[in-house]
Amino acid sequence: MNRIILIRHCEAEGQDPGDPLTRQGERQSEILRDFLGDLPIDLVVASEYRRAGQTAKPLAGALGLDVQVDARFNERALSETPIANWREVLRDSFNDPDLHGPGGESAREASERAWAGLNDLLRSGCQLPAVVTHGNLLSLVLHSLDATFGYEGWERLSNPDLYLLQSTEPGRFNFRRIWNARNAEE
Repeated sequence: MNRIILIRHCEAEGQDPGDPLTRQGERQSEILRDFLGDLPIDLVVASEYRRAGQTAKPLAGALGLDVQVDARFNERALSETPIANWREVLRDSFNDPDLHGPGGESAREASERAWAGLNDLLRSGCQLPAVVTHGNLLSLVLHSLDATFGYEGWERLSNPDLYLLQSTEPGRFNFRRIWNARNAEE
């Protein structure tokens, strides 16, 4: 059975690619490390964004692994420039996969990008890779598996959040949440 752990990064100071984790986010990354440390994770991958790398680093260090960086797990850019109605565009893009703001990436494009990375990991022979990514991209992956996981699912995500993606048969997957926000508060 092929499995991947999908991780939404810990609490960050902002949304720009270079924004770091907050102090609380740093603490969460240590709790995350402890929570996942006994699993047979043999590869840790993170997006290029600083907050994803900072989330991944404690876990990878505890496992004696390096963090592999893969831009295919970067957050989706709704638009090249800020848009006032970004929540509306985001919500509507779960129903219209080709919708995006000016110069932005559609839900279809972002999902295809993410699945290209996930499929490479599934073919890699790793026992249990862990991928640190971002809320919208993670939501789009889950939405591609279950259409009921849409905008409302995205709204319910926490920082961090964890989902176990498992193959049920070749090319078919299910997922389940393996994290509860209370884990980060303990």
